[in-house]
Amino acid sequence: MKIDKATVDRIAELARLEFDETASAEIMNDMNNMLQFVDQLKELDTEGIEPLIFMTDEVNVTREDEVNYEVPQSAALQNAPKKDMYYFRVPKVVSNE
Repeated sequence: MKIDKATVDRIAELARLEFDETASAEIMNDMNNMLQFVDQLKELDTEGIEPLIFMTDEVNVTREDEVNYEVPQSAALQNAPKKDMYYFRVPKVVSNE
């Protein structure tokens, strides 16, 4: 498989990216190099090798969440730059449009 300019343009469109001609050529070259590297893996004999499901045999050690220290509401609001009687005031980030 070979990556061409049309493929790079389509991938950029899907990712909502814009490239100039120089960057597009560099990306095309990099993607072709990646594909060549992956093609080298096809040369390996993997007969009898079990698929790798996990990278290590390590198991995550988790613990239950415990409340160690509670901050009263009044203390939390004490240094807030903008506050209401009971709440933090923050700028609006979502519009109705």
